[in-house]
Amino acid sequence: MVDAGRARKLSKRIGTVVASAIEFEIKDPPLAFVTITDTKVTGDLHDATLFYTVRGETLQDEPDYAGAAAALERAKGTLRTRVGAATGVRFTPTLAFVLDKVPETSQHMEELLARARAADADLARIRQGATPAGDADPYRVSGAEESGGEPVVVDHQFDPEDTGDRDRSDD
Repeated sequence: MVDAGRARKLSKRIGTVVASAIEFEIKDPPLAFVTITDTKVTGDLHDATLFYTVRGETLQDEPDYAGAAAALERAKGTLRTRVGAATGVRFTPTLAFVLDKVPETSQHMEELLARARAADADLARIRQGATPAGDADPYRVSGAEESGGEPVVVDHQFDPEDTGDRDRSDD
């Protein structure tokens, strides 16, 4: 039986242990720019998937994704040992590292939203001095005010092609 609460606690603990070990204990230079963002543990507690992001040395530098993946693969055994010692579970989960695409996706979404805001601002600027091409209210029926506010029924010509399709009450 799967205990979701236990899996959630274990995944949180594994994420904390691995992040701490990467930051303070493992001295591999490509791991200096790795951040653990999320951890998922299977229901049987045998497999843990750790999601990570990589940043460059500066904001302008491109992250070294391949170097970080290789460094995590090299450190996998050490990290699993640390997880086993820190969690105290009967079976230490296997660790799998997956590059987290959420930051890139959110950046793309922000760019799309900025483009939409700019298009809205352009449209508002264009509409500012515009006037309608025809009447101000083209759907207004003249004479409605004179008949006490009741809508005026306009007498339409009979259309023989429009009979029998039951789209109106007089069909």
